[in-house]
Amino acid sequence: MPNYAVIDLGSNSVRLVVYEVDSNKKRSYTNKDFRSLINDKVMAGLAAYVEDGVFTDAGIKRAITILKGHLKRSRYFECKRIDCFATAVLRNASNCNEAIAAIEEGVGIPINLLSARDEAHLGFVGATCDRTIERGTLIDIGGGSTELTRIDGGVEYDNVSLGQGSLSSYARFVKDILPTPEEALTIRAAFMELLDSLPDRDAFEAETFYGIGGTVRAAAKMYAQTHGEGIRPKTLTPAQVDGILRMRRSDASAYAHSALKASAERIHTLTPGCVILEALLSGLDAQKLEICKFGVREGYLIERVLS
Repeated sequence: MPNYAVIDLGSNSVRLVVYEVDSNKKRSYTNKDFRSLINDKVMAGLAAYVEDGVFTDAGIKRAITILKGHLKRSRYFECKRIDCFATAVLRNASNCNEAIAAIEEGVGIPINLLSARDEAHLGFVGATCDRTIERGTLIDIGGGSTELTRIDGGVEYDNVSLGQGSLSSYARFVKDILPTPEEALTIRAAFMELLDSLPDRDAFEAETFYGIGGTVRAAAKMYAQTHGEGIRPKTLTPAQVDGILRMRRSDASAYAHSALKASAERIHTLTPGCVILEALLSGLDAQKLEICKFGVREGYLIERVLS
């Protein structure tokens, strides 16, 4: 069975997943056709290397160093293909083309830049590889942006990207490690301004939301930690997400200790991510959030590698 490596060069983390695939000659694929052999994440914080819209030389060097490590590990598995894709951190940089060229020269493989529409679409492909979604809104709160996809009749529509994520919110609005209540309100107001600017904001209103990516998983871990649950919940309600943020306001010390236990590597982005998540759920009248196991990487594997 062939192995394939997919490297996700994101705004917050750079993740390598090596997949073992049952067959590479199928007409369509589900989660039953592949399994991950390794899932290796480095919290790079690349969005912090953007200054005045420019992805800096320091950021390029940081990306190259991490990618070289991932490439070394992936070659151990004798992969049939090694693919690397980048998202908002490079897509939104004013020197996007120059930065990508420098990284490609440094690591020796192509960097595939996903457009905002590509990213949202591949997230949908990944999220639906283990389930059918008839109606709802798919969300992906990344480090540098937040993607929304309207789903109706099992078909995706209106893929949009809002230029604010968990790490960019932290870098822009937070002075210390955890946001103060006032900083959290500022993050929420800035995000709601972006959400309200959508031409058809109401189209994304839905009873059920589906979440992919590290931010929603971290929020679920935080809820489990604060409620003494050993297993991360598969669903969250707006009230549960709001409860996480209320704990931050009422008992900052207990909140900080819980956040460290739940997701130490995301200690600085967990709260901004929860603020954005709460704004989405309450602002778009959601009743619950279902947390999906698969996302953009699996969508990339299925559509860009195996198809």
